[in-house]
Amino acid sequence: MNNIVVFGGSGAIGEALVKQLSNENPQAKLHVFSRNIPAYSLSNMTTYTLDFLNEDQLENNAARIKDPIDLVIVATGKLHGKGCSPEKSLRDLSYEKMMELYSVNTIGPAMIAKYFLPKLNRKSRSVFAAISARVGSIEDNRLGGWYAYRMSKTALNMFLKTASIEQKRTHKNSAVIGLHPGTVDSDLSKPFQSNVPQGKLFTPDYSAEKLLSVIKGVTPADSGQIFAWDGEIIPY
Repeated sequence: MNNIVVFGGSGAIGEALVKQLSNENPQAKLHVFSRNIPAYSLSNMTTYTLDFLNEDQLENNAARIKDPIDLVIVATGKLHGKGCSPEKSLRDLSYEKMMELYSVNTIGPAMIAKYFLPKLNRKSRSVFAAISARVGSIEDNRLGGWYAYRMSKTALNMFLKTASIEQKRTHKNSAVIGLHPGTVDSDLSKPFQSNVPQGKLFTPDYSAEKLLSVIKGVTPADSGQIFAWDGEIIPY
């Protein structure tokens, strides 16, 4: 790979992905986008500060990358925050929380895809991967709750599937996929780590290593699928 783009490079998973990609592809240009300047620096990395929900900024920054892109990873997402936590019942639903999570988890990646999918390499294998979640699976939902987060990730999965169909018409060597990173020791999971089974709370480095292994094995025939960190295909 010669040209790599990562969104969310200042987050736990994003940082781990960028560092491993840099180590494995020292010759590649790494374009790293985040809301805040990352606290680390790498010799082959160019950083960009960006509001993912600002379409003008997305369009302008996409235009700055001239060479065909071999890999795009969208490692952004939101589960909770100030005044926003996963719902335990219908009583907890609110327009504001649902709109906020849809904006970050669904609309943001979709708008990134609008401007970066056309820039994928047409001549050789290329991948667009967005971090999704197992809880976005309708078939796998056995516990209920977490309405807005589940719904936003389900909608993301539908977007990825739909975009993969269109992408095949113009970029036959590309794959558009979703990735479930497992439960990672990060700010996103901290309030819920007490419920994680022993051995299932991953370090960002371990999760990144497994996700990159999945990406390396993906072919155009896999486009539209949602993969777990261990390569398992997650049902819609």
